[in-house]
Amino acid sequence: MMEKCRVSNSLLSALVVLTFILTGVHGCDLSQPVCGAAAEGDVTIGIMLPCHQKVSALHERITPEGFHCSDFDLESFMLSLAIIHEIEVINAAAFLPGVRLGYLMCDTCSYASKALQNVEHMLAVNKSLSVMCDYTNSIPTVKIILGGLYSEVSIAIARLLNVFMVPLMSSTSSSPELSDKTRYPVFVRTIPSDVHQTKALAKVMLHYDWNWVGVVYGDDDYGRAAFRSFLRHTEENGVCLAFQEVLPHYLDHSDRERRIRQVAEKIRSSSAQVVLLILKAELVNFLFREMMRTNTSRIWIASDSWSSSWALAQMDGINTLGDILGFTFVEGKSEMFDSYLKNLTATPGGHNLFIEKYKNIRFNCTPECFSSMPPSYCPSNELLKIKSNEACNINNPQEQNDDYLVKALDTSKAFPHRIAAWAVANALKKLLKCDNSSCSGDTNFPPWKLLVELKNVKFKLDGQVFYFDENGDFLNGYDLMMWEKGSQHRRLRRIGKYHIPGERIELHVKNLNWLSTGNSTTPQARCSQRCAPGSVKKILNVSCCYNCTPCVAGTFSDDTDLHVCKKCPNETWSLEGWSECKPRWESFLRWSDAHPISMVVAAAFGILLLFVVLVIFLVHRDCPPMKKAEVRLSCVMMAGLMVSFASVICFIGRPSMHLCQARQVMYAMGFTLCVSCILVKAYRTFLAFLPFGQITNRYLHELYKPPVIVLIITSLQGVICLLWLLFDSPHVDNTPPSPHSMVKIIQCSEGTTFIGFGVMLSYIALLALVCFLLAFKGRKVPQEFSETGYIIFSMLMYLFVWVCFIPVYITHDEKRTPVQASAILVSTYGIIFCHFFPRCYEALRGTETDTFERILKRWGASILSSLETPQPKDAEEVIKPVSHEKTDPVLLSYNLGANMKKRRRSVSC
Repeated sequence: MMEKCRVSNSLLSALVVLTFILTGVHGCDLSQPVCGAAAEGDVTIGIMLPCHQKVSALHERITPEGFHCSDFDLESFMLSLAIIHEIEVINAAAFLPGVRLGYLMCDTCSYASKALQNVEHMLAVNKSLSVMCDYTNSIPTVKIILGGLYSEVSIAIARLLNVFMVPLMSSTSSSPELSDKTRYPVFVRTIPSDVHQTKALAKVMLHYDWNWVGVVYGDDDYGRAAFRSFLRHTEENGVCLAFQEVLPHYLDHSDRERRIRQVAEKIRSSSAQVVLLILKAELVNFLFREMMRTNTSRIWIASDSWSSSWALAQMDGINTLGDILGFTFVEGKSEMFDSYLKNLTATPGGHNLFIEKYKNIRFNCTPECFSSMPPSYCPSNELLKIKSNEACNINNPQEQNDDYLVKALDTSKAFPHRIAAWAVANALKKLLKCDNSSCSGDTNFPPWKLLVELKNVKFKLDGQVFYFDENGDFLNGYDLMMWEKGSQHRRLRRIGKYHIPGERIELHVKNLNWLSTGNSTTPQARCSQRCAPGSVKKILNVSCCYNCTPCVAGTFSDDTDLHVCKKCPNETWSLEGWSECKPRWESFLRWSDAHPISMVVAAAFGILLLFVVLVIFLVHRDCPPMKKAEVRLSCVMMAGLMVSFASVICFIGRPSMHLCQARQVMYAMGFTLCVSCILVKAYRTFLAFLPFGQITNRYLHELYKPPVIVLIITSLQGVICLLWLLFDSPHVDNTPPSPHSMVKIIQCSEGTTFIGFGVMLSYIALLALVCFLLAFKGRKVPQEFSETGYIIFSMLMYLFVWVCFIPVYITHDEKRTPVQASAILVSTYGIIFCHFFPRCYEALRGTETDTFERILKRWGASILSSLETPQPKDAEEVIKPVSHEKTDPVLLSYNLGANMKKRRRSVSC
């Protein structure tokens, strides 16, 4: 008997399975034409979610036959169970005393036309839908519909329900279009609009510094609306699109595979490392398979439609695709719901063919479906993966349960659907005027009354307060999810949250382990690297692609990626490529600097040397070397050199107009005085030892007046300086600094035209040249008498120094002051060392020197011997005996010159 019962049960089970499999081709219900799950109640809630992923052979449909659904959708099935479970919880808790909630669940098969057929069935009264001009008093059985899953379906349903003003509440349709209450007045949702999601997506890209992204979206209402919204927010957050591609939303589209290959190739060829996918999970599945086939890795950003897809996370090879992150709606775990899934059964008094189908797939023994040529009624390979290992050891699949759904799916995703059920319950509680013991309102009410209460409902669940805004949306934010790499598949990890009110991202995990980089370093996804401070962007074709151009002098950029350089404020400056402006450094010879100190020391030491020389000259003034050096002229020279040394002091410190004038006049007058004395000495030697005619010699002799010569020459320089000060006076140079220098040179300008400065220096140079020529002319004069050698070397040094000074002075504006001061020091020291030191040495050595007369006699005799020829006996004596009386040197030279000419004439005869 037991054996017969077992056989009978097996046959019955097989018959049910076969019937269900066969009807699965035509829909998801067995006993009813449209809907597959229902439970009686005082108020019926419609549930419209897809139990299947698509309608088969849609492009071949010609006649208005039934829709053929395929590919059982495990996640959507779980979401529908969440609503049913919450309805049962509400009933069990007697939340609406005396009122029981019922439900009618239909499968949309992810297709809008199929959903519209379901609406027709739900709103039918006595299995017919009457056409009326006014539906105000129309009272259908279903008071509200919860669904659909996709925005495209919700848009289609809402358009139809607008006629009847039956509320439509969705927990997944996020299209911004549905927030328009003039077009969709009956629609409300327990999630935010995609306006906020696309803004959150742009914010997360901005947070991770990704500005070069590609977008692939579906050509349905959801994809197009979300893409348009994302475009608006990319401009606000500085994100640019590398490419945008569209995929057909219909899964059986004949062009689908070709387009997926094209999109995959576009992704591979693009430089964008971040790709946003606004697609259904099923389309993402196809695209990912193509990416895995070509071993392509990117950073994938998920829209809410697939950001927590269990099926995608379980794909083989998913770990090779790179990083995946996206936003999901706020989620919450429920232990009661998990327990319900572990003990699945239809609501008492109702039926649920979707549960039956799931259990048949999970627990029914179908080994033939695993063969190389499975029968047509077998589920897809993806669904076969959920088959229990104990399936062939089970007699009645419908009596079996396990925890597979809890382990395989993220049940926290059902939270918005649970909220939807409680939102309806709270609105009904107010509409039906319920208290703790009963509800006094009429349960047979027109649906629009529930819509009115629903828009104003405010309730608390799991410690959170929920309500609809003016657009019928919840503003409870998003969770940011990262798909972490598991052993073979991916697991979802909540790493942050997006707060809609403040439009900010809050990260719970700071240092993520990125697959793209292999560590916690955030991967780069930019068209161009950031322009560092000191440079600005030069846009190429789009705002994210640019070259970095350094800021020119006088401008700066103090932040990255600026478009325009800022001008430096007053009294500050910057060089090319600077990130800040600084005050210019004033450059002049400061008393504390090394170079000025060395010049002061040199000038002071020079003055000290002159004092020492002066003392030596005065002490040894009666010595022959000092007599030959003309002590009085030498003392005047020393006074002039001291003034020149003192002028160097005026070159140090911050220049002023008076200092600029004083240093030039002091040097000009002091050095001119010195050179005029040297000129007198050179002239004296020239007169004493160079032969001229008697008339010329007398004329030159008359010009030899040392005090007058010194006074005239020095006075002429004084006139030059006076005219210079009157007409083109030295002043502080106000020329703006070079744009390429941070140094503001404070120095003297020697006049506007530099004519006075040039004439002054030229005058001294002319005097020095005359001195040199006179000394050079008398270079053969015995050194014991003349100073021609000293004059030649001192004047040569002076001329050399100032000839070198001129080009340096002209070409180096910023070095003019130290160069001139150094030239003054060198030329002044040259006179000291070349002119005074030899005489001091001779005086200190105390060498016996010949008298002036003996020198003249010996010099004349040497000349005569060089000119001697056979002469007549009566030839005149060349040089008369020299008496020991005091003789004027100039006069002696005059007589000597005359006698020499006579001798030449005698010889020539």
